[in-house]
Amino acid sequence: MSVKVIMTWDIAAERDQEYFEFVVGEFVPGVQRLGLQPTEAWATIYGPYPQIQVGLIAEDLAQARRILASADWALLQERLFSYVENYSQKIIPARNGFQF
Repeated sequence: MSVKVIMTWDIAAERDQEYFEFVVGEFVPGVQRLGLQPTEAWATIYGPYPQIQVGLIAEDLAQARRILASADWALLQERLFSYVENYSQKIIPARNGFQF
C-alpha cells in the first residue's frame, strides 16, 4: 500500500529567493533520486497555518522509513532546514485528494 510523506513548514524570513532556488534545483530532484515521488505542494495564503505543505509518495511504509532514515535524506533535510522553520513531517496511508 502506498504511503504519503506529508511535510509542512514556513519559509524563514528574508530567505524566499534562496529557498525557491534550493527547492527547484536540489530538493525536488533529490527526493526523486531517493525514490519518493512529489505529488503536490500547497501554499497557505491566509490564516494561522503552515505556509507550505508538500506531499511525497512512497511505494510502501518500509520504503518511506528506509528513505527517511538514510544519510542522503538527512543531508537534504539539513539543507532545507537552513531555509525553513516550524518543520513537521508525518507518514500516512496515501489516498486521492488533499490530505492533512
